[in-house]
Amino acid sequence: MTKEQVKERQKQLLELTGTFCAKKLNEEYAELCQKLIKKMGRKREVPFKRGKLEIWAAAVIQAIGSINFLFDKSFDPYIPSKEIHDYFGTKSSTITNKAAFIKEMFDMWHFNPEFSTSAMEQNNPFNNLVMVNDLIVPVDTLPEHMQQMVHQARAEGKDIAFTTEYEDD
Repeated sequence: MTKEQVKERQKQLLELTGTFCAKKLNEEYAELCQKLIKKMGRKREVPFKRGKLEIWAAAVIQAIGSINFLFDKSFDPYIPSKEIHDYFGTKSSTITNKAAFIKEMFDMWHFNPEFSTSAMEQNNPFNNLVMVNDLIVPVDTLPEHMQQMVHQARAEGKDIAFTTEYEDD
């Protein structure tokens, strides 16, 4: 498959996910799907070179949705995964397997900073924790200047951990 053919398949995949997100979800989900598809398109072995694009579209949405609690009624937006399968005319088991493949390929997990919605980023329970001497502690238990260092590092997209020096008797 030529680069042009891969780009055309990517464009079609972006259209499929974009249309679904516009109808059923929101712009943020469309952007996250777009980000994931473009990242897939940069892989040495582009995964969507083969197979039905509807399967890939459903799998991308399911992968993004699963790490952002899309299928949990207590979150907004919410849709049952069946709605994705019905929309694209795909089988649940096929999409679940393909979504798992995508999530593994990009090491996607709940509260993944790269593919989380803004709501997930804000509600990430790990935001209020930091490592100090290999122990997880609440940020608000640190001295003020250290709290500021944590907030500054995270605002820059970095993480931070602290190691204190101590002497043995």
